Amino acid sequence: MTTKDDMTLVEPKQDSDACLQLKGSMFTLTVLELRRYRYKEFTRQISQVVKQAPNFFNQTPVIVSLEKLDDPSENIDFIELVQICEEFGLHPIAIKGGSEDQQINALAAGLPRMPASGQKGNAARTTPELEAVNELLDEDAEQYTTKVISHPVRSGQQIYAAGGDLIVLASVSPGAEILADGNIHVYGTLRGRALAGVKGNRSARIFCQRLEAELISIAGHYKISEDLRHSPWQQAVSASLNGNQLTIKALL
Repeated sequence: MTTKDDMTLVEPKQDSDACLQLKGSMFTLTVLELRRYRYKEFTRQISQVVKQAPNFFNQTPVIVSLEKLDDPSENIDFIELVQICEEFGLHPIAIKGGSEDQQINALAAGLPRMPASGQKGNAARTTPELEAVNELLDEDAEQYTTKVISHPVRSGQQIYAAGGDLIVLASVSPGAEILADGNIHVYGTLRGRALAGVKGNRSARIFCQRLEAELISIAGHYKISEDLRHSPWQQAVSASLNGNQLTIKALL
């Protein structure tokens, strides 16, 4: 029989050969905001959108938002919806909003529910376990400064400025992608894709000397080339968010 005095506490051994590690992170995800679901109409419209920027939508995870459905109780075939999306390179991973029946049907199609807009989810929980996890995540955080790229960004390249601004002192080719948590400055022609405020910074801006972009995005709000041609095309511009509207203005 072992008594309390006989017991020895052993510190858990740290396994340096562990095959996995759970880490916190933040991603900007594309939201597919559904107003109604009709097979032919949905297929036609999603095909048109993807054809305008095929590289951007290749293997893209999306959240299906049901928060603005014309009919909040509409019966949606989520299995069919997922299949259509995947045919065009989009991969639904969850839903937002929706009725209880819609959430059950979505879950049956492999789509869990995310907290609706304005809900905190589990953020209000302050258990010791969660505090310990947050402490570990804080320790893992790093500080970054502005990243400066002095050479042209070629097709197929992706450059990301984590935690700060990205400055490109040359042009960005079609098929290239530049991303920043803060602002983006391109002192040349922007022909590829530029995504600023990728972790949700709505005050981020994009500046370029000549706009010929395939896509620009700020905090998840984007415009593709077809829309951009109605802006000051092939001019020096600045892009910013005005509410939920991506606004592009010529630089004087």
